[in-house]
Amino acid sequence: MASQRPGFPVRLTPTASAATGGRKPAVPARPIVPATPSMASDAVRTRMVQRLAAQGIADARVLRAMGTVERHRFVDSALVNQAYEDTSLPIGLGQTISKPNVVSRMIELLLGAPALAGKPSERLGRVLEIGTGCGYQAAVLSHVATEVYSIERLRGLHDKARVNLRPFRLATVHLMLGDGMLGYAKGAPYAGIIAAAGGEAVPDAWIDQLAVGGRIVAPTHSASGGQALVVIDRTTRGLERRILEAVHFVPLKSGIA
Repeated sequence: MASQRPGFPVRLTPTASAATGGRKPAVPARPIVPATPSMASDAVRTRMVQRLAAQGIADARVLRAMGTVERHRFVDSALVNQAYEDTSLPIGLGQTISKPNVVSRMIELLLGAPALAGKPSERLGRVLEIGTGCGYQAAVLSHVATEVYSIERLRGLHDKARVNLRPFRLATVHLMLGDGMLGYAKGAPYAGIIAAAGGEAVPDAWIDQLAVGGRIVAPTHSASGGQALVVIDRTTRGLERRILEAVHFVPLKSGIA
């Protein structure tokens, strides 16, 4: 099985020059934001983690990961002073990096998978992330999961995430350019699947690729016309679903652009 898994990164489509007719990606990959004394300070992230804890994030694994990954290295230089505020920030092509509270909340939910019940210090197994974006959440996931497969449909963001993550040399993170609605069957089954975009319903492909004891955390359309987080567990008895709080994510789309 290991021989079938992609290295870092992998493309699931033809090369960029073939697919774009020689045109450059719509969002050029930008270099990592250089660390500044204020942003590189552990105290800055410590304050963010303290705020997350006060907002109800209790899992020590999540808080430790959020305090380790330098969020300012995943945003544009013009926004670096807002990197540790609890706000979403634009990353190009109409997409955003989610608020720290949303990232930590969804990862905390993911770590509540049945397979980890009663194991508060263990890592989750293999995780599939739908929507790499700038690569920030994949970096956080690498601290709480044994392996991360992250798929992005927008070539410009896929390239940006590659640039952002390369200096960290995360051997357990695999970036892929492809249609996230199809999941990634070659890496299945997954202990967790987490999505950064919301559709009418959770795609069947994700459910098919979920391991017994695994969990999906994703936004979906709600009865009120907005979006809400849904948690789906696969147990030995079948699927169990819960609808949680209202959220706001970009729409889940198919295809590659």
